[in-house]
Amino acid sequence: MSFTIFTDTRIALARDSLAGLSVGDALGSQYFVPGNSPAGLAAGQLPAAPWSWTDDTEMACSVVHALDTAGQIDRDALALAFAERVEPYRGYGPGAVTILRLIRTGTPWPVAAAAAFDGQGSCGNGAAMRVAPLGAYFADSTARAAAQARASAEITHAHPEGIAGAVAVAVAAALAARGRLDGQRPDAARLLAGVAGALDPGGEVHRGVRRAADLRDRSLAEAVDALGNGSRVTAQDTVPFTLWVAARHLADYPAAIRACVEAGGDVDTTAAIVGGVVAAYTGAGGSGGVPADWLAAREPLPAWLD
Repeated sequence: MSFTIFTDTRIALARDSLAGLSVGDALGSQYFVPGNSPAGLAAGQLPAAPWSWTDDTEMACSVVHALDTAGQIDRDALALAFAERVEPYRGYGPGAVTILRLIRTGTPWPVAAAAAFDGQGSCGNGAAMRVAPLGAYFADSTARAAAQARASAEITHAHPEGIAGAVAVAVAAALAARGRLDGQRPDAARLLAGVAGALDPGGEVHRGVRRAADLRDRSLAEAVDALGNGSRVTAQDTVPFTLWVAARHLADYPAAIRACVEAGGDVDTTAAIVGGVVAAYTGAGGSGGVPADWLAAREPLPAWLD
């Protein structure tokens, strides 16, 4: 089904995805706090509010603001926005802090990004964690979602795997949002095949997504064992797992987030990615969407976003 998406619909889809991303991020981050356990969440016990969000949400807000302002990614403008808005206490990694400090002090972003990790560029999960709302915004074109995700990633991630992680998440969110609009939920096999088809073959993220498709009917423990859970904080061990979870629980936001928490690892980031993709399909409220009490417990988003 082909259709035209007007600007107000695009930004509404992106905002719903951002709600899912930010709540997943904020709730996931609570499981690094002593006393909060996955078993408690499984039993319906939520951590005490408010839930503070991390760098995942801060950078995603800049992406959404850029789309709301210009309708596309201007890499120079987004690089400056990332650098000027960074609050290091939000949990940014040392590499990201260095890149953003270089940009803020006048180093061109291509130079700053390429210099990371002894000239290899970053293959971390940071470009993937912030990009789901962009995919939702471009629900009518996975090709454009992929191209714009690549542009958003290159600012901080010069490594091909870091870029591939962002492309994979954006395409997944675009397919999820498209399914919401046309009323045809993509099943797990179709969603993961669509993502794999958008990636350059041969890379680790591509292989991981293909492996996730083969594991779509397996248990959470088997998926973690085969795909990772973000513990290495790379796109390679984060993105395939998160897309496995999102594909399995596309119509059930709470179940998707609970799976991330149970899996452990880099929980705030895995829950942010999964939350952004799933909310692109479910919306921010209603049956299967972001629970109202979870949304109320999340720290308010930055005032500059509005």
